[in-house]
Amino acid sequence: MSFFLARRDLLVSFLGVAAANAACRRGAPAPRDLPTTLVDRVHETGHLLREAPPALATSDSRTVACLVVGAGAAGLSAAWRLRGAGLDDVLVVEVDEREGGTAQSGQNAVSKFPWGAHYLPAPLSTQGPVPRLLKELGVLTGVDDAGAPTFAEEALIHEPEERLYYRGAWYEGLYLRAGASADDLAQLARFEQRMDAFAAAKDAKGRKAFAVPIELGSDDAEWTSLDAISMADWLAREGFTSPRLAWLVDYACRDDYGATARDTSAWAGLWYFCARQSGVEKNEGFLSWPEGNGRLVSHLARTVEPARLVRSTLVHTLEPAPDSTDWWAHAIDAKTKAPQRIRAKQVVLATPRFVAARVVAPWRAARPAFLDAFQAGPWTVANLTLRERPRSRGFPLAWDNVIYESRSLGYVVATHQALSSQAKGPTVLTWYYPHDGSDMVAERKKLFATTAADWRTLILGDLRPAHVRLEEQVESIEVMRWGHAMVRPVPGFLWGPQRRAAQASLGRSLHFAHSDLGGLALFEEANWHGVRAAEAALAALGTPVSSWLDAG
Repeated sequence: MSFFLARRDLLVSFLGVAAANAACRRGAPAPRDLPTTLVDRVHETGHLLREAPPALATSDSRTVACLVVGAGAAGLSAAWRLRGAGLDDVLVVEVDEREGGTAQSGQNAVSKFPWGAHYLPAPLSTQGPVPRLLKELGVLTGVDDAGAPTFAEEALIHEPEERLYYRGAWYEGLYLRAGASADDLAQLARFEQRMDAFAAAKDAKGRKAFAVPIELGSDDAEWTSLDAISMADWLAREGFTSPRLAWLVDYACRDDYGATARDTSAWAGLWYFCARQSGVEKNEGFLSWPEGNGRLVSHLARTVEPARLVRSTLVHTLEPAPDSTDWWAHAIDAKTKAPQRIRAKQVVLATPRFVAARVVAPWRAARPAFLDAFQAGPWTVANLTLRERPRSRGFPLAWDNVIYESRSLGYVVATHQALSSQAKGPTVLTWYYPHDGSDMVAERKKLFATTAADWRTLILGDLRPAHVRLEEQVESIEVMRWGHAMVRPVPGFLWGPQRRAAQASLGRSLHFAHSDLGGLALFEEANWHGVRAAEAALAALGTPVSSWLDAG
């Protein structure tokens, strides 16, 4: 009895009462002891930044024109831009054993699969760095008669795209229409009309009110004032009281931002529904691959010569070189702890602000106030390998599969793009859980207190009510815990002065890039700021370039 009480407490704590009740209904078996592994390790090396700086090397191990610190989406985008300008003397340093950051991916005998970001909304335009990248990949294939971009069919999400589980059956889409009242549906229609109007809105300069990336949108107070309140408060102010609509909006905020609607800026909440459409025409849908956005970062990484992408290396201190505009990067080998020192004429620091605060030596002595505005929430991502596709009742297995009464976000099917809706055989399910509590320090402590056995209980407890005899189909579970996965667009952050101040270069030779500078933890923002920082470095080096930020 004590085992089942402890199991229920765990499920309630992470998944909520309704999901725990479904998982612990009478007669439900305890999860079997199948192989479950925690695969996250990089935080152990990263936490060395909390300690006193390690011993410093006294001579340079390497001298480069431009050093890129961090090989996530932003750092690799910076390296891609530098290489595009013909700059070969570039070194990219990454603390992890593999590049990609939260866009990295894995692979087993069944399929490739994501460890984080798993899709990219198809852009509305052929201009800018993301469309350029998609052209290189052969994904953006041309334009239609109206001049809108067209995309390779194999990259667009195949049908069925989405389904929702509710009390015994799966339903199509992510809005729960089954049992919806007339008022529920009327509020949904009114909400969609408001979103269409916002998507079409432009300011006096002709800029969209909500754009991708957000730097291309309007900064007029008419729109940015929406950043001052939460998305939950905006819904209440506008008379949207339907619980089903509130669930959909809350899901959207948790899915894209890892925060509930009460902790998400109304501007960010509206951006989710408005930015990727024009008000008349929506985008072509989502682009994805079995490995998710791992496909994008792998392409970016291939533009860097293998010898110029160094992994398992922690840069712990950046300090100005005396009598020069150069910077010294002090680092250690993450495995041997051997010290290194790299001298660079230009540096692109493509790490989150909480890392930059500990790495940039001048900031240790005088911490800029703008750094305190950045908040990052934790996530857990798990990949389940199944010997056959899960059995379920109702609408068939889709790419995105969400459980209505759970605090998880459900799962995506890694093999969806390769299999028809009727296909059988082994698959990999990628399960997502945002630790969305308001106290992010407490959420991180809770995250790293969990064991592999805890996650096996949570994941199977979450999914088993929706899938008949699921435990018999699962062969293994791998779990990745991200302590600082996503910047949170809390009210007042996106259009406050701190985010913009954090984008400014330090002197002429230290430039910053990361999705958190855009305020939204999305590939488009990481790519934009990576390219922006690279172009600042190129300008300082005297390399004439045409900007990729607004050109196709």
